Amino acid sequence: MERMSEQRPPEIHAISEIQAIPEISAIPEIPEYAERVLEVAEQIPPGRVMTYGDVAEWLGEGGPRQVGRAMALYGGPVPWWRVVRSDGVLLPGHERRALERYRVEATPLRTAADGSQRLDMRRARWDGARPEGPTHT
Repeated sequence: MERMSEQRPPEIHAISEIQAIPEISAIPEIPEYAERVLEVAEQIPPGRVMTYGDVAEWLGEGGPRQVGRAMALYGGPVPWWRVVRSDGVLLPGHERRALERYRVEATPLRTAADGSQRLDMRRARWDGARPEGPTHT
């Protein structure tokens, strides 16, 4: 066994021999449809929700499954808890986080027969209309 002082230093490779770090341009872009879905999610006011089908209808393209897929893959940076199932059931696996957000935003909730919390879709659903009233410029 060699002493540390007798060991050869590790070889230093030329930069051209080191694997290049992937360029930012190599990161896949978000598909245009997903971008549009995320834009809609960002427009939903606090305390209100839209269903996956509502978002598809607003866009005039796709359906609830396509919207759900876009939200599942790319929805982390937007208010994902505002795009929901039409029955008001909280997103499986994310119930606690969503419920915290709903409470902070005063989103209408109801208690289901089984004791679970659900969205009160009659009161929480947003139709995409801008609030009426005076606008400040």
